[in-house]
Amino acid sequence: MSLRPSIPRSRGIALVATVLCLLASTALAASVPTSKGPQTLGPRAPAKVRRVVTLAPSLTEMVLTLGAGNTLVGVSRFDMAKEVEKLPRVGGFVDPSIEAVVALKPDLLLVQPGPGNQRPVEKMAELGVPVLLLPLHSVADVLSAMRAVGKALGREKEAEAAVSRIEASRTRVREAAKKLPTPRVLFVYGFEPLVVAGPGSFADELLRDAGGINVAADAGSAYPVYPLERAVTARPDVVVDSADVDVGKEKLRALPGLSQARWVELPSQALLQPGPSLGQGLEELFRLLHPEAALKP
Repeated sequence: MSLRPSIPRSRGIALVATVLCLLASTALAASVPTSKGPQTLGPRAPAKVRRVVTLAPSLTEMVLTLGAGNTLVGVSRFDMAKEVEKLPRVGGFVDPSIEAVVALKPDLLLVQPGPGNQRPVEKMAELGVPVLLLPLHSVADVLSAMRAVGKALGREKEAEAAVSRIEASRTRVREAAKKLPTPRVLFVYGFEPLVVAGPGSFADELLRDAGGINVAADAGSAYPVYPLERAVTARPDVVVDSADVDVGKEKLRALPGLSQARWVELPSQALLQPGPSLGQGLEELFRLLHPEAALKP
């Protein structure tokens, strides 16, 4: 696997983390509450949280955005933000290290729940670590998570400001998109195999906001391995390449039904990381789908 020369290695690593989170969180275990908003496990966090560990880059971004970066004492191996580059690593989204987390004595562990981390997270709660579970399947989930983290860290005002920025971006993009054509879009996460944004995915929701039609809305899951023949017959107007790797790309791009499409690449990870940068990512997506249109500030 070779990264594009123009893309920093850290961005490719961040993409791996994002896709792992997205894929793993679509098959959630029933015994871990994930569909009813933020949930807690273990003992109650102290009123003043001073030590925070996060298990996903999007959750780290939330803490940093709220101005509480000084509380972070541990992050996942996929975290690439400059602010946390010297912090201890506690494993990944699907394989967090119980020993590493417990050794840091966190007042609060922030988790995007999924079947891969269910058992270790429950064990950490049993060992006395306060856990805040934050599902991030939709925009509504992200906004709810922002508020929950803000409340836990005593940063409610900052959380509401971040939520307001995201909502303002969505309103601006939706209003602009109403007046424009609706391109048919294939949103690609990987080429070999072809992994795309299906119904119920984060990108599927944002494509609608940006005035696009997801041609993979007929897929059976949110992040499916999509048959090449269906991609060809879908004949998208735009292919959004978020893969950051070229393996298999040119082969796909040459196929009938896809060679005529306009291929574009995401300018940043903002759209792929379900956190405070969501508004920025949505505006970037709008400009990719409608390069001829201006988005009012």
